[in-house]
Amino acid sequence: MLNYLDLRGTTLSTAELRRTLPRGEVDVASAAASVQPVVDAVARDGASAALDAGERFDKVRPTSVRVPSGVIDEALSGLDPKIAEALAEAIERNRRGHAAQHPQGKVTEVAPGGTVTERWVPVERVGLYVPGGRAVYPSSVLMNVVPAQEAGVSSLVVSSPPQPEFGGWPHPTILAACALLGVDEVWAVGGAQAVALMAYGSPEDVDGGAALEPVDMITGPGNVFVTAAKRLVRSEVGIDSEAGPTEIAVLADDSANPVQVAYDLISQAEHDPMAASVLVTDSPELADAVDREIAARYSRTLNTERVAEALEGKQSGIVLVDDLDAGLRVVDAYAAEHLEVHTRNARDVAARVRNAGAIFVGAFSPVPLGDYAAGSNHVLPTSGSARHSSGLSVYTFLRNVYMIDYDEAALKDVSETVIALADAEALPAHGEAIRARFEDLDAEEG
Repeated sequence: MLNYLDLRGTTLSTAELRRTLPRGEVDVASAAASVQPVVDAVARDGASAALDAGERFDKVRPTSVRVPSGVIDEALSGLDPKIAEALAEAIERNRRGHAAQHPQGKVTEVAPGGTVTERWVPVERVGLYVPGGRAVYPSSVLMNVVPAQEAGVSSLVVSSPPQPEFGGWPHPTILAACALLGVDEVWAVGGAQAVALMAYGSPEDVDGGAALEPVDMITGPGNVFVTAAKRLVRSEVGIDSEAGPTEIAVLADDSANPVQVAYDLISQAEHDPMAASVLVTDSPELADAVDREIAARYSRTLNTERVAEALEGKQSGIVLVDDLDAGLRVVDAYAAEHLEVHTRNARDVAARVRNAGAIFVGAFSPVPLGDYAAGSNHVLPTSGSARHSSGLSVYTFLRNVYMIDYDEAALKDVSETVIALADAEALPAHGEAIRARFEDLDAEEG
């Protein structure tokens, strides 16, 4: 069912691997051109333009952008107790995982009388986007909200698409998750218009309600139009990343269980027809066994057509390599959003991986665990960006601010260094700003 790529007997460079390995293509630039008018309209006209766009694209228009508190409360009271219990457990585990990330400030004495202090300051107001459409993602609520709260963000707004079947408000499970997390500001806006409205705000809601204040940063996954809108507003606000289709890579040897690997590849494929599922192995026998198990089992899932399209697409496949070292070179070049390691001594092998959004070690750490309740975050870098970027965390919502504090003696001691470097860069006023503290420059000119 999966395409095979046989790299045995070859030694490809990193550049060749990046060009050769399975990867989906997303044209964010074209999407940006199509959503630019929407972003411009929302920047100009605020809430009314955002709801106009939603009505045009999704055939639904809520009576206000801000979801009334009574609707949020009702969603929580109507939540299935089993789901409420599961969300509470996931929230608690993710709080534990993210609370441990908070960095401590440092004071460094660079010279006697001269210190540099590093302070970590949270972003003041954050907009968190939670997609809707093919599936309901309360897990995305907690994965965005928990690290922001643990970072100390003081103002949060969650924006999620309105649903016709729920009175034009976001899905009740999304609203209930917000309530469980103490988020009381939820906007019924989706797509590019949601990103634009969070970036630019609005003087008032469409029902004459209070102003919709703009945010300082926008995080959260979405489709290509959401991604394009984030690209367009990133000069106005910060963003976490430009998320592409989700992806899993599995690095496995002949000790792996083919049924488990097959289900892990299928589970990722059910997210989206463009999702990528890639197996990298030095065992042709395992490769064939996994392919057989996928063909036998994928049709048993609820989302059969979506899974089939993703697994048969060019973004998915089985990569055969000579040995484990070659497999490690492949997965580092691929830089998967999610990487599972199913090998002997899996922890040691995982420690050798450099490029992955998150690494899942061994048979009992599958990606779905990380999607919900591992204590890590599931908003991770895609499309190879794990080579240079990290997943969502407490750090995403913090800025490090330097405080420089030198006394007179400390500045005088380094003054000649600063003046010499200023002269080397033909910026004499820089040096004069130093000299003015120790010399009478007016007398010198006279």
